[in-house]
Amino acid sequence: MAPAVCGMLLGLTLYTGHLCAVSAAAFLYHDYCVIGAGPSGLQAAYFLQRAGRDYVIFERSHAPGSFFALYPRHRKLISINKRYTGKSNSEFNLRHDWNSLLSHDRRLLFRRYSRDFFPDADAMVRYLEDFASLLKLRVQYNTAIVHVMLEKDRQAWNGHYFLLTDQDRQNYKCSSLLVATGTWVPNVVNFPGSEYVEGYETVSINPEDFAGQTVLILGRGNSAFETAENILGVTNFIHMVSRSRVRLSWATHYVGDLRAINNGLLDTYQLKSLDGLLEGDLEDLAIVKDKKGKLHITLRFYLENRNTSGGIDSITLPQDELDNFATRAPYDRVIRCLGWKFDFSIYNRSLRMMPGKGNKKKYPQIKPSYESRGTRGLFVLGTASHSVDFRKSAGGFIHGFRYTTRAVHRLLENRHHGVPWPSTVYPITQLTNSIIKRVNEASGLYQMFSVLADIILLRENATAFEYLEEYPVGVLAELEMQTGRKAPSGLFVIIMEYGRNFSGADKDVFYYNRAVGEAQHAWQSNFLHPVIYFYKHLPTEREMRLQHPDWPLPRPDAVHHIVEDFLTDWTAPNAHILPLRRFLENCLSTDLRNFFAESCFLFAFTHQKLPPFCRQGYMRLQGLVGSEGLRRHAVEAGLLEDYTLTDFLGDRTPDNHKGSQDRLLRDHMIPVRPLQHLVNAKDEL
Repeated sequence: MAPAVCGMLLGLTLYTGHLCAVSAAAFLYHDYCVIGAGPSGLQAAYFLQRAGRDYVIFERSHAPGSFFALYPRHRKLISINKRYTGKSNSEFNLRHDWNSLLSHDRRLLFRRYSRDFFPDADAMVRYLEDFASLLKLRVQYNTAIVHVMLEKDRQAWNGHYFLLTDQDRQNYKCSSLLVATGTWVPNVVNFPGSEYVEGYETVSINPEDFAGQTVLILGRGNSAFETAENILGVTNFIHMVSRSRVRLSWATHYVGDLRAINNGLLDTYQLKSLDGLLEGDLEDLAIVKDKKGKLHITLRFYLENRNTSGGIDSITLPQDELDNFATRAPYDRVIRCLGWKFDFSIYNRSLRMMPGKGNKKKYPQIKPSYESRGTRGLFVLGTASHSVDFRKSAGGFIHGFRYTTRAVHRLLENRHHGVPWPSTVYPITQLTNSIIKRVNEASGLYQMFSVLADIILLRENATAFEYLEEYPVGVLAELEMQTGRKAPSGLFVIIMEYGRNFSGADKDVFYYNRAVGEAQHAWQSNFLHPVIYFYKHLPTEREMRLQHPDWPLPRPDAVHHIVEDFLTDWTAPNAHILPLRRFLENCLSTDLRNFFAESCFLFAFTHQKLPPFCRQGYMRLQGLVGSEGLRRHAVEAGLLEDYTLTDFLGDRTPDNHKGSQDRLLRDHMIPVRPLQHLVNAKDEL
């Protein structure tokens, strides 16, 4: 096929899997190339396939989910598999199912693959294999992409194509690249003696191999504690050393911190059973091996001053100067458990794939839209995209990135295929109900708190609204461009947040009076709760850049916190619904209550402007007109003269009933007494 044909715009490409001759080399072309058939790659493929797009997944292994075939080494996942919630709502149940991917096939719920609350990793491998096969996803196995580069082309939709090469030197070409490889390269710290260190990825998992040994573990994450948990009962003692303090997930509400299932060593440390934790910079350490094969911990600067010809005996150990040095006892084994990082090696400089800064350096730099900061059209999915919400939300884990992957797909659908972000239009009277329904059911809002938000776009005169689900708040200023939807009359942003005092360094998360129960103090809520932001105009790029670093959004025109709830059930009429409705009414300067037809009838005679519910229902002939009950109510209210039943229906046949209705509405009205105010909150609901 001619190069000109291969350079067609993405939206006009009608051929799949065709050969393109470019610079005398053969390229297999696809609109979308996905690297990696792990959970995020399969999730992206599902959405692409449902949309009928041309795509392919490249997987280096013979089956999907190759990472889970190896890790965690001791096979116990820390993602919960809550099979029972007491509710049948499938969307709500996903809040507590941290392993299932999103699909239309109810066979592909993880609870069908494991009964364990913390499942075995082999169950995840089986699940991912079935997800790919049952949905017939287009995965090209045993294909390791070893090089990726750009090819400039003016005819391409973004000015370039992505050129991929596999281990067999087969070339591929695509218009959009989705990187779903995760983080799988072990983090390694090099210091003198690091050659004596065993890696988490290769160390024995047989506890008997550690019987009667003394072990030092480098690291303090779940892999480190998982390793310690496995050998806790057979070792002399275990020490752990890491630069940072141990962080407990129940104290930080971050799922990547230490989980309770792995923290047995904390008990043995605090209950004086020989094991212990230390803080120190690993790069300052050094390990020396004595003639008996024992490993001694020293400091790097001691080695710099040693007599190189004197052997091990010439090396100064810390205990030579400080005889109670904490790690003065020799170790039989030292194990490295420092986690993983992204593989940058396969990307050509032309893609400008740069690592992040500080504690995000293990991830590539991406925008809040999950697109690479260096290259348009390159999106990072799954665990590798966690830099957007690192240590804040769940974007590095299946129960989080299944939703961010869907968000990326929706952005691509709008950008490349002119398909706007899915939305539903409702009359303004359904505003309160729509919000209450979503905050009580939606799993994406619940798991990706502070990252994904529902957006309500108000129509002109606030007579209706358009509801968009789970949009990345980091690109709120770009909403109109990214979604194809307009926001001319203001908007509400619904998001889930923790309170400022819920967690932090040295915080006691179980302190007395930690919960807030009164609606008037809802802004002080500490546990996860819904927050509604109101903007009269879409925030600008500048406002997004200047927002407070601890805030998920720029300063709004108004904000409302729905008070936290012990059951995470925000349906209480007085504590949750009424304050929300009053907030919405204040923002819109309208009345959002629902009324019976009789009330609308009264308002028609006593108000210049009817509430929206009456305008959209009763005045469109959807209420009750001319009934005996309404006539009696009007008489008792003093709005009509008292006609007898004979006068109302007389001897007329039912065919003449409509005429009586007309007469009722034409009759002379007497002066109206002021309506009595509602006396309590229940009357107002």
